[in-house]
Amino acid sequence: MKTQYEQRVDWTATSTAVLETQRRDGTWVPTAVSLVADGARLYFRTYDTSGKAKRLRNFPAVRVAPATLRGRPLAPAVPGRARLLQGEEAEHARALLARRFPVLHGRLVPWMHRRKGWTTLHYELVLDEG
Repeated sequence: MKTQYEQRVDWTATSTAVLETQRRDGTWVPTAVSLVADGARLYFRTYDTSGKAKRLRNFPAVRVAPATLRGRPLAPAVPGRARLLQGEEAEHARALLARRFPVLHGRLVPWMHRRKGWTTLHYELVLDEG
């Protein structure tokens, strides 16, 4: 019998994913995020006052699926955990995102975060793909 995880996703070829985070009441909230892969590591960013960041502070468990640019899932979601990065790890994730998305994450997102006074948070996704 096949499980939903037997078909592995090529995360290096995926630029957008649907990240589902859990609310306190247990419901899952889907959000499209830009994703960058560095070997087996996956990274994304958000800002400190976003709902996604608030939910991740309470529940680091996530579900992730590759998606279209508009956030439509292209495969079944894979469970995992999001880990907040600090220091050199966060800087490495920032550089990877800026290299992969030079206009969006190299210029626009950092400018908007500075303009709004937000703190940029970088996360690593640790998936349970086996």
